[in-house]
Amino acid sequence: MDGVRLVDRPVHRRWLLTEAERLIALFQRNALNPRGGFFNLAEDGRPLSDAGPNGSRRKLHETTRMVHCFAIAHQLGLPGADRMVDHGMDFLWTAHRDPREGGYVWEVDDSGPTDGTKQAYGHAFVILAASSALVVGHPDARRLLDDATGILLGRFWDDAAGATTEEYGRDWHPLGDYRGQNSNMHLTEALMAAFEATGETRWLTMAERIAGLIIDRHARAQGWRVAEHFTDAWEVDRAYEGDPMFRPAGTTPGHALEWSRLLVQLWQLGGQKHDWLPEAARALFLRTVEIGWDPVEGGFYYTLDWDDRPAQSDRFWWPCAEGIGAAATLAAIDPDPRFELWYRRVWDFTARCLIDHEHGGWFPELGPDLRPVSRVFVGKPDLYHALQACLIPLVPPTGSITRGFLDGGRSLLGR
Repeated sequence: MDGVRLVDRPVHRRWLLTEAERLIALFQRNALNPRGGFFNLAEDGRPLSDAGPNGSRRKLHETTRMVHCFAIAHQLGLPGADRMVDHGMDFLWTAHRDPREGGYVWEVDDSGPTDGTKQAYGHAFVILAASSALVVGHPDARRLLDDATGILLGRFWDDAAGATTEEYGRDWHPLGDYRGQNSNMHLTEALMAAFEATGETRWLTMAERIAGLIIDRHARAQGWRVAEHFTDAWEVDRAYEGDPMFRPAGTTPGHALEWSRLLVQLWQLGGQKHDWLPEAARALFLRTVEIGWDPVEGGFYYTLDWDDRPAQSDRFWWPCAEGIGAAATLAAIDPDPRFELWYRRVWDFTARCLIDHEHGGWFPELGPDLRPVSRVFVGKPDLYHALQACLIPLVPPTGSITRGFLDGGRSLLGR
């Protein structure tokens, strides 16, 4: 390499911003559901409808992520973003929110809830959406954030463990003793966003406690592998067999990469007080690229077994997106050339194999031969991961994208 970071080059920064705008335009054009919420997109970028007699089903994490992403689009100054934020915020409050029992149901259609469970994973994204909307001044954001954090504290948060419990029925009866790192990882992201939006330090303290449990205690003990599944006593459950989308068996390289970025952000937001955070971020990243990347074909395996062998060898888009964000974030605080090398390597694979240059968006899933498949995901299901991969390299590693673009993006094309 030439010793110059790609993100210091105006042409590369312009390329990142162009891809981000292309992603936003695709979803802005086709994802808004006039009956409320948002459509997922088909392979060709058109609305993907699983409509029955009561219309298409909308999941909580999908609605909230769109609010978050279009709050970012607002920060960039892209016309039409505010309509998307308003549309999503209204649907969260009037359709996903349970006015009788409290909390936010997982899935709805035009007639009401189709899956009334209350999940920590989904509530983490409600907090993220509300925090991002608050940063951009949405009039309903504080109401949503206060409601969602009240539910978090009253229903989900286990203060003795320093982490969230997992899943409840609509009437708040517990659905099993499972504890998961995925919901806690995204809650860490959301709590940092809430801290940035409000200045309330309790949210940052809670995020630090989650990271201490999942990473400093457990990932360190597992040789810098992120355990996904736990008992209610927070002991690692290596035998757990869950669903392939949210709770796959084994370890998930993409989550270790995601954590490595979040740990740097947490370290920065906390005033760089906890030295273990950047140490763990580096260790997680370097361990993961060693065991999780296919050295022949490229791309990150979706899951590994506990002997570091590929368990699900398909390549999903989001681990590459998280690898990009993590490599850029670490390279900003550490001169080790390996982080820049991996930043370039993962972007090269992404541009060659994951970006759909014909229809827009990214292919969500590739088989071992690197051809698109639809074994877990269908169409173009998500804006959140790909958009953040494009924009995280453009902002300082001291906070979230919404915080990084508080200046309206004036410094996007040059340092």
